[in-house]
Amino acid sequence: MRIIILGAGRVGESVAESLVSEQNDITVIDPDPERLRALEDRLDLRGVPGNGIQPSVLQSAGIQDADLFIACASLDETNLAACKVAKSQFGVQTTIARLRSEEFEEGSDLLGAQGFGVDHVICPEESVMQTVHQLIEYPEALQILKFSEGLAYLIAVRAEYGGLLVNHTIGEFKSLFPNLQMRVVAVYRQDTEVELNSQTQVLHGDEVFVLAEKSTIRHVLRAIHKDDRQVLRVMIAGGGKVGLRLARSLVGKCEVKIIERDRKRCTYIAGDLPSSTLVLAGDATDEDLLTDENVKEMDLFIALTNDDEDNILASMLAKRLGARRVIALINRRIYAEMMQGGAIDITFSPAQTVIGELLVHVRRGSVAAVHSLRRGAAEAIEGVARGDARSSRLVGKRVEQIELPEGARFGVVVRGEGEAAQVLMPHHDLLIEPEDHVIIFVPNKRLLRAVERLFELKATFF
Repeated sequence: MRIIILGAGRVGESVAESLVSEQNDITVIDPDPERLRALEDRLDLRGVPGNGIQPSVLQSAGIQDADLFIACASLDETNLAACKVAKSQFGVQTTIARLRSEEFEEGSDLLGAQGFGVDHVICPEESVMQTVHQLIEYPEALQILKFSEGLAYLIAVRAEYGGLLVNHTIGEFKSLFPNLQMRVVAVYRQDTEVELNSQTQVLHGDEVFVLAEKSTIRHVLRAIHKDDRQVLRVMIAGGGKVGLRLARSLVGKCEVKIIERDRKRCTYIAGDLPSSTLVLAGDATDEDLLTDENVKEMDLFIALTNDDEDNILASMLAKRLGARRVIALINRRIYAEMMQGGAIDITFSPAQTVIGELLVHVRRGSVAAVHSLRRGAAEAIEGVARGDARSSRLVGKRVEQIELPEGARFGVVVRGEGEAAQVLMPHHDLLIEPEDHVIIFVPNKRLLRAVERLFELKATFF
């Protein structure tokens, strides 16, 4: 696809990096030529310096031939104006805007064709908040991803001593829980994927990916990890947009403390939040402050400042001082990879939380949802089986008759909608019907095109 990205900040850079790796034709617009040069040196893309809301700049970037325009500059007003110009003057088919404000809702008349011409909205801050909420609800998990409007979930969990799966094979796990609607789709050991079959043994420390219906999530987590106590006390390092939004959402659910370095910002936060939330002026990497505020009693410590190094140091310090679980927001990929499997329990970036929302519009075929896994190395795709036995590569075929690229695996099949919906395990004799939602785990991006082709209609001749 020909994709134009406005803004070479942290989100724009991460989006470009993910999309470039799939051989898309990427152009990035940013007013800072030096930042663009650094991107061009590192990635196979083209940079266009200038103001992205000016038609001349958009035209020099090739907007007239673009399939997708993604506006992720730092200001909402810039992204709104750019989408309006791209849609109205150049007729771009799909426009996506990063909007921080909660007042702009996707599908509203204000953003529609007669308004700003925004087809889809992404909000990394909202995505971060939702990610943390899932991790609070299921504290044993490393990652919880939703498919088919919440009917099915992909769960990443680290196997721990005390979990029933540890030192057992996948086949034994199924026999231990014959009525559990779940399917193990991948096991990673020391950052390397383990060949998966019924004889694969799961060891302590392995990262296990499981697809399951919502009602079985807790059973799956307890079986692999072990029981974990509820998150009741949370400490947030950083009172910026993400930290404040998260604190607001936790009011009445958890006991929350926020540490913010800027005293003026502290005053604003304290006025915005109820008195039950404690706002502390100080440095989250200050050992004395964390000790005085009983970080050792925290169920969750989460570092959400704008500085990767501060987030890493604060999280590692909180863990050493006794915090039960720590999460760090890390934008730089190399830092996130270095922290993998270390003292920090979970690392993620705002861009990675929204990349799946963008990939839905890049994937070919009838793709309903995409989730990026393992910092973009793998994906889980939910596609819809369209057509009939003649025009579809899925409809009318049993699972055993469908040729997946080597390494890709069926997860679950969701059939029907609403209360009548069923989550089906893809046994060898399951027949795929029209409109079935098929979820496939793809361990390597090189396999994506072959998987996408399954959800495309074949050319038929009459």
